[in-house]
Amino acid sequence: MTSLIEVHPLPFGLAALLAGLALGLFHFSSLRRVSALYLSGGPVWRALTLQLARFAFLIGLFVLLARAGATPLLAGALGLLIGRAVVLRCSRESG
Repeated sequence: MTSLIEVHPLPFGLAALLAGLALGLFHFSSLRRVSALYLSGGPVWRALTLQLARFAFLIGLFVLLARAGATPLLAGALGLLIGRAVVLRCSRESG
């Protein structure tokens, strides 16, 4: 029996790409916030909580994508890399 993802891989691949992009933007843009929290000398639990949330979202999305198949997993990884590139470019331009 074929699944819906196998019959129509393009919409699911596109959705995975967008989900990966959104997660990449969140994951890499929140890295600056985590660094600021560690360096601020404030309570460490805030930085640790944000760090754990970042990785929990990342792991959760990629587990779901892996269960959906190879195409959504690869599309999600591509979206994550595009999000990383966007955040890095914006960071370089802002100084």
